[in-house]
Order: sequence, then structure tokens, then C-alpha cells
Amino acid sequence: MKVGCIGLGDIAQKAYLPVLGALPGIDLHLHTRTPATLARVADGLHLPPGRRHEDLDSLLAAGLDAAFVHAPTAAHPEIVTRLLEAGVPTYVDKPLAFELGDSERLVALAEERGVSLFVGFNRRYAPGYAQCLEHPRELILLQKNRVGLPEEPRSMILDDFVHVVDTLRFLAPGPIDDVTVRARVQDGLLHHVVLQLGGDGFTALGVMNRLSGSAEEILEVSGQDTKRQVLNLAEVIDHKGQPTVRRRGDWVPVARQRGIEQAVHAFLDAVRAGQVLSARDALATHELCERVVRAVQDHPGAA
Repeated sequence: MKVGCIGLGDIAQKAYLPVLGALPGIDLHLHTRTPATLARVADGLHLPPGRRHEDLDSLLAAGLDAAFVHAPTAAHPEIVTRLLEAGVPTYVDKPLAFELGDSERLVALAEERGVSLFVGFNRRYAPGYAQCLEHPRELILLQKNRVGLPEEPRSMILDDFVHVVDTLRFLAPGPIDDVTVRARVQDGLLHHVVLQLGGDGFTALGVMNRLSGSAEEILEVSGQDTKRQVLNLAEVIDHKGQPTVRRRGDWVPVARQRGIEQAVHAFLDAVRAGQVLSARDALATHELCERVVRAVQDHPGAA
């Protein structure tokens, strides 16, 4: 199977290439417009010249069976359009695009062409989070905080808070019929945002503070007098009387802990089986993010 990797930044090098490079039967092709990076990464993977591409035309001419897009978000619409028009099943790092209109167009193009489009919401596959589907979820709270990183609202929400939005949607035990957004914006930068989703019998809260003093990710799901916490996707604590702690195994790879390895396998297994994957549900997450962006932009400090 010929698989292309487009964009060789940190996420590709740290998370995806170690997984793809270890899979049997994968003929890996790399593309970036930075020759020094291409040479360094390809040398590390012992890839011959024929699998190194400095332009997208060369990569597409290789006859790809699938592609992974890890280029900057601003480049996604153009790259994904080219791949879909060429009939290449495509895995894209979240988000599909900064603008909802571009995301809608890409999903429609994939459906029109009958080509798989898969958005990499890896937390849906992270073991600690996926196991929460088995737990009562009357109240869901997810915090994803950073240190010293206030940012322009659309970039922060679509590039980072999107994980929180998608995870709340993934874990919500029923249809969402209420959406509330609170935020702090100063000098055009988003300091923190809080999203509350409500439905019949449940409430879900997503929090991101970019001036929190700590980089952390904490998920709590509770109901029926029980609670489960997942700390930084690695440690699971069940509360029912005496807390029970389950820690990530010493030899569990980070890509598996964070669900990236499982997401890669799910995508490639579907490609091998000839199954067309839809990004329609992922688009619903982008639509909700757009609601958050607009609510934040209406904040008095956003101008």
C-alpha cells in the first residue's frame, strides 16, 4: 500500500511517522517543500529517493492508495482538494479548515467523489477516553489548559479547543439541545473559553484556560454516584468509595496512549477493506466550533 505523508512538522515526526514507519506492507512516501527537512526525516526512515517528494504533483504521480495531511491548517483546503480530486482516501489532522465554508466544501467534495475523508480526532480512540463510554455520564467536564498562550480566537478554537468540543460531542449520552459559551478576551486575544452543552439528563462542560499556570488535560465523567477521572490521557481514577488508580504501562507508546495509533489503524483498515469513510460527523464538530468562534468574537474585548 502506497501511503503519502504531507507535512513533516512536529506532530508528523513525533506521533504519526513512528506508527506508519513500523507498519508492514506500507510503502511510505514523504512530501514537504523544505528540502532539508525532507532529507533529514527520509534519511531517518531509510527511504530511497523515489519516495521523497518536494512537490505535490510528484507525490500524486506515485499513485497513492492513501494520504495523511499534517501540513499547517491554512494549507489544508488546497491540499485536501487535490487529494480528493485525485481519488486518494485522505486522513487530515484536525481541523479540516479554519473557515466553516471550506470544511463544508471538502466534506461535500469527498461525498461527491465517493472518497474517504477522515479527520484525526484521536481522543475518540484514546483508551482512557473511549472507556468512558461505558461509564454513567450525567455530568462531563473536560479541561485542557496551557501556560502563557493567549491567542487569536479562531486559531485557538479551531486548532486546539476543537479537541475539547469533539470530545464532549463524542461522550454526550444523547442529543444536544442547549449551547452556552463564556469567554475572556483582552486586546483581541482569547484568554479562556467555557463551553456548556446540555441535553436530556446530562450537562457537558469544556474549559480551556491559556493562562492557567499549568499544561494539563483532565476529563471527569460522573453519574449514579460514581466518577471516573482521566488525567493527561494516561492515568484513570475510578471513584466509588475508595478511589482506584490505573496508570499507563511503562512501555505503552505515547501514540497509543493518545489514540493516534488506533486512529491510523482504523483509517488504513477501512481503506484496505474498500470502505468509504464519511467526515459528516466531524463536520458537526466544526459547526459547533464556529458557534463558539462567533460567540467569542461578539465579546466586548474581541475587537
